[in-house]
Parts: sequence; C-alpha cells; structure tokens
Amino acid sequence: MFGQWLGEVFSSPDGLTLLGIVGRSALIYIAIVGAMRLLGTRELGRLNAYDFVLVVVVANSVQNALVGGDNTLVGGLVSAATLFAMNRLYTELLDRVPALQRRLVGEPVVLINDGHVRRAAMRRQGVTTDELLAALREHGLTDPKAVRLAVLEVDGDISVVPADVRVHRTHRRIRER
Repeated sequence: MFGQWLGEVFSSPDGLTLLGIVGRSALIYIAIVGAMRLLGTRELGRLNAYDFVLVVVVANSVQNALVGGDNTLVGGLVSAATLFAMNRLYTELLDRVPALQRRLVGEPVVLINDGHVRRAAMRRQGVTTDELLAALREHGLTDPKAVRLAVLEVDGDISVVPADVRVHRTHRRIRER
C-alpha cells in the first residue's frame, strides 16, 4: 500500500508532456507580464481589492493551461520551475538592455510640477485625483499648489517634494567610459 502511494505521489508525465508544460508556462508568463504592463504603473505598485480579485481570477483561469490537464507533482513542479526561470531571465534581460527596461518597466512620470497638476499624465497612468490627494496627505500636504514635485515612480509609489523644502545640490563626477 505504501509503495502504491509513493508511486502515485511521484508519478511523472513523459518527456513530451513535460516539454509542453514548459512551453505553455513560458507563453503564459509572457502574456501575463504583457497584460500587467498594459495596466500601467499604478496597478503594479499597489493592489486594491479589485486588483487582488483580478490576480486571483487570472491565476485560476490559467492554472489548467499551465499544465495542460497534467495533475502530477512533477508536472506542477516543472511548471513552477519554468515560471521562476522565466522571471529570472526577464530580470536579467531588463538589467542588460536598458532601452527594453524603459519600455517594459517604464519610467517615472511627473504628476505635479511646481503646483500644477498634470492631468493628462495622470490619465495615461491610471492615477485618480483621490489617489494623488491621498499621496499628498501621506506627506502632510493637502493642496497640490504646496507641491514642488510629485512623481509616480516605476514601482507605483508617488514621491512628493513640498514646495517649501530647501534644495540641496549634489555634485557628482561623471565617469568617462
């Protein structure tokens, strides 16, 4: 009985099935990363209730596609290993190709400049007025006119520099390559 149980736990699909799992997992990873990028920076930085529901539902919807009906332990581990490998490759690729990183990860976006709210930038990034005002309140400010600079960072956080803050200059030497 114990031998039968071990056989069931450690059963393995054939090589062609495993290659199919790797291929499907890699393609789904690429599709999900692309979809998340289309959602904009704000979505990646902070999950609210409906963002969390989206992630859970998407995970459930692609679960069977990842392993193609294979429900073995080995099939699941191969799929997970493929997703980890794809994530590592994606990170390495972005580190090595800065232009690709700017394109896929994005760049910081100015939302307020010298007290002027840049509504077009907010719309493009999916940042609401309420979210911007909440970020200001987190920094002890209530009026956008009291802000020198507010920037939506690539991680989804909003950095705020109050208008009355003293500016410190940093002198840096530029190294020649």
